[in-house]
Amino acid sequence: MLSLSYDLHIHSCLSPCGDEDMTPANIIGMAMLKELDVIAVTDHNSCKNCPAVLKLADENHMIAIPGMELCTLEEVHVICLFEELEDALRFGQYVSSKMFPILNKEKIFGRQEICDEEDHIIGTEPYLLINATDISFDSLKALMKEFHGVAIPAHIDKASNSLLSNLGFIPPDADFACAEIKNLDKLHELRKQNPYLEQCNIITNSDAHYLEHINEPVNFLYVESKSRKDILTALIRR
Repeated sequence: MLSLSYDLHIHSCLSPCGDEDMTPANIIGMAMLKELDVIAVTDHNSCKNCPAVLKLADENHMIAIPGMELCTLEEVHVICLFEELEDALRFGQYVSSKMFPILNKEKIFGRQEICDEEDHIIGTEPYLLINATDISFDSLKALMKEFHGVAIPAHIDKASNSLLSNLGFIPPDADFACAEIKNLDKLHELRKQNPYLEQCNIITNSDAHYLEHINEPVNFLYVESKSRKDILTALIRR
């Protein structure tokens, strides 16, 4: 088994709450500086900066996983990760069709910039990305099967936009195998209150919106190989 340091929840300048310095090249550069093995850029409701991130990662012998932080109809945030960029982009198109068309007000929420691998701004997203979509939490199992992805409830210990804060409980028909916790000190108590988490793999990420907040190499996944397929398999292995 290989040990890989990871940070699988990073926002780029495409997220309106992401700093404008969070460009694809800067994210890859900081991840390399911190000697991370694998990262995922997971912007709110969009994968449009993933092509540049993956190209730069490949050029610099890093592993990057295409992803998104989906906001469900219940305003539950969910990390969605994909083995193939094409599947991530297909899912992004589907999510776009399920968004409510509310124009972004840049002076209030921030810019939503799409970049190429040289950090040139090649477009902006006109509709606000941080809103809820018309995608329910309980539909994610079928959607991830259709788009060949993995759904991970995000920062479930947070007081807002999390599975536990917004629904108040883990649904009895829940079928996720991995969950993200921001503060691992809360894990024991969360498992006592929610026995379902005993059967889940637990990860922790930076949820970085600024370059300096990207994690140091202190969290590790144990995988069969450095392929994206084996990394995703390790996340959901029961």
